[in-house]
Amino acid sequence: MIVASATTLDCPPERAWQEVQTSRLLTYITSPLVRFVPVEPPALPAVWSEERYLVQMRLFGLLPFGSQWIVITKPVIDATPGRQRYELRDKGHGELIAMWDHRIILRETDDGRTHYTDRVEVKAGLLTPFIWAYASLFYRYRQHRWRRLVGSGFAYEG
Repeated sequence: MIVASATTLDCPPERAWQEVQTSRLLTYITSPLVRFVPVEPPALPAVWSEERYLVQMRLFGLLPFGSQWIVITKPVIDATPGRQRYELRDKGHGELIAMWDHRIILRETDDGRTHYTDRVEVKAGLLTPFIWAYASLFYRYRQHRWRRLVGSGFAYEG
């Protein structure tokens, strides 16, 4: 099942791209719904590389929700002014979720802002409808946190 959610961020796409590539952003936009506890390697990188990262997931920071591989690639990068487009992909999988194929797509708007899309394909056997429903809410929440972060001038403290 596929979840897709989009929003406009009031910042240039190159700035959004800088932030998307950081684990700090992931921690901020998913808090407090999900906390990712690094297993392998024992710490998340400051900037995502095209690598694999094993994490334990905790709902609301406390409830164990299985382990998950975050598998990062950056398949599309076009920094040409006027038609910027960036993509970060996590082709993740784990104990409860057989496939979590998440694409973050950043595209420059006509007025120089960022059209931001989360698109995730989920396969989790019998749990798929429930995981899909959760993902639908989760990505709307993440985008709310994104807009709040941009509106604060990228002040991560709040």
